[in-house]
Amino acid sequence: MTLEKRRSEILNKIIKEYIVHAEPISSDYLKRKCRIDLSSATLRSEMLKLTEEGYLCQPHTSAGRVPTDKGYRYFVDSLVQKEIGGLIDEKIKEEVKGIKKEVKDYLAYLKEVNRFLASFSSGFSVSYLVEEKLCLREGLGKTFENPEFSDVEYARNFLSMIELFEENINKFNFVNSSINVYIGSEIPIRKFSDFGIVVSKCVLFEDKEAFIAIVGPKRMDYNKNIPLINSIVKILKEQT
Repeated sequence: MTLEKRRSEILNKIIKEYIVHAEPISSDYLKRKCRIDLSSATLRSEMLKLTEEGYLCQPHTSAGRVPTDKGYRYFVDSLVQKEIGGLIDEKIKEEVKGIKKEVKDYLAYLKEVNRFLASFSSGFSVSYLVEEKLCLREGLGKTFENPEFSDVEYARNFLSMIELFEENINKFNFVNSSINVYIGSEIPIRKFSDFGIVVSKCVLFEDKEAFIAIVGPKRMDYNKNIPLINSIVKILKEQT
């Protein structure tokens, strides 16, 4: 999946702005706020092409555009490729090393790592111990501060999706890379098209296998969450 460079840059800016503001992004907004050195007419033309190609959609009668699953996938794939060989965040490394010094067993370790994951991501984290079939949750209150959750049906669907994710985690078709991202309709347990999952296998000390995940709106901050999961998995591997 490739895009012409200029169109790719426009798509990335739209996705980043939409992640922050949760509002459709217009060509006028890009011109005014993002300092793109293109005419408004050129921006509109490129955004129309991105819409026709399925990377963006236009909700209702809004003048702005929002990313589609295809648009998010293009954005996320570039992040995943970058993070596979990326450096470990030193701040995260120190935090996780500090956790290990304070705990006595792998379960307490995973609990504290899960708590840190929720705190650092400002989202909802799920950690799952494979052998014990034990699921840990953290950060639901912070996640519910996102504007999407003002819709009761959206909140109810999110809670249902969490339950099904925990019950069916072994059914996920994990690829070989350490980071796995499921966007909207890609989530294999049901068609929960409004959500996203960043998840990875990991190994704790005593060789205990686990999964760690960040689950949230499809609009989640992948630019932050993918490097976070990647760093934690690498650190846990170093400490086994």
